[in-house]
Amino acid sequence: MKYLLPPVLFIFCIASMLLLHFLIPIRDFMFGIYILPGVVIMLLGGGLTLSGVKIFKRKGTTEMTFDEPGVLVTEGIYKITRNPMYLGFSFILLGLAIVLGSISPLFVVLGFFIITNLWYIRFEEKMLEKKFGEAYLAYKAHVRRWI
Repeated sequence: MKYLLPPVLFIFCIASMLLLHFLIPIRDFMFGIYILPGVVIMLLGGGLTLSGVKIFKRKGTTEMTFDEPGVLVTEGIYKITRNPMYLGFSFILLGLAIVLGSISPLFVVLGFFIITNLWYIRFEEKMLEKKFGEAYLAYKAHVRRWI
């Protein structure tokens, strides 16, 4: 699983959500009125993700999970959350689940959150702590992992 990149997992989750919703829609619980909030959450997630990527590009560091970072980014959206790209992906998936309106896709959102939290983020945090030491620990102490 080491080389399953987060964007690939994200796309897999979207496909899984659609399949579950259309093949095993555990009780439709939402109707048309919830489409707008779901879309708003998806747009917010897209904004978070793009904001994180944009700062990384501007700083000349990589957004690829398994590549060594060039610099410790602590500005912009990274003052609020240490993981805006993962948070954004999670919001997009949650928004899609709301738009779809059945319970089945919510299991995929939970799975994405758990995998991201236990696998990708832990891997990155170890790498950042090893490379940036006290600077990263100080940042980690003041900025939440998610929100």
